[in-house]
Amino acid sequence: MSVNASNHPLVQHKVSLLREETISVKSFRELTNEIASLLVMEATQNLALINKPLTCWSGEISTPMLADKQPTLVPILRAGLGMLSGALAILPCAKISVVGLQRNEQTLQPESYYENIITDITERTAIIIDPMLATGGTALATINLLKESGCKNIIALFLVAAPEGIKVLQDAHPDVDLFLGAVDDRLNEQGYILPGLGDAGDKIFGTL
Repeated sequence: MSVNASNHPLVQHKVSLLREETISVKSFRELTNEIASLLVMEATQNLALINKPLTCWSGEISTPMLADKQPTLVPILRAGLGMLSGALAILPCAKISVVGLQRNEQTLQPESYYENIITDITERTAIIIDPMLATGGTALATINLLKESGCKNIIALFLVAAPEGIKVLQDAHPDVDLFLGAVDDRLNEQGYILPGLGDAGDKIFGTL
């Protein structure tokens, strides 16, 4: 597994803005999608290319294009939907697989309530999108589900991640690469990331 914490100045700047205590719903949504676009750019830098024929204004040429089908985006409900528009801005033809998992606040374990994985998942890279990687339980369950569905190549994108969650994924799925806006300090006793963003889902949906 490669753990790629972005060193792009714009990503670091925008993640810092997300942390502001009094940030508006509008600003949080906009920044979340902007960071998602930047992280998707970083996460797709190694997609395979193949030269294909193309009719250009100047005649027939052979030019590099994606060799495989576009990845499927996998937002984890509900907060992952807040990154979807930004991800689609870079991969507008991507199919979307949806996973509904929520954390039990007592046990901190994920509970499934919805899943809809595309039928040709075996032929595509899956890119999981979710604002927070905290305990790692929800991401772990999502990766398990994708692999059980036949997916062979998985990338996961998070705005911020805790070291504890990173370790969980490293131990369980060393073949999954992570692309992160920032690696934060730790989890608190309730399993929330410090310094973190607060509840990203509530801030995206305005349900504070």
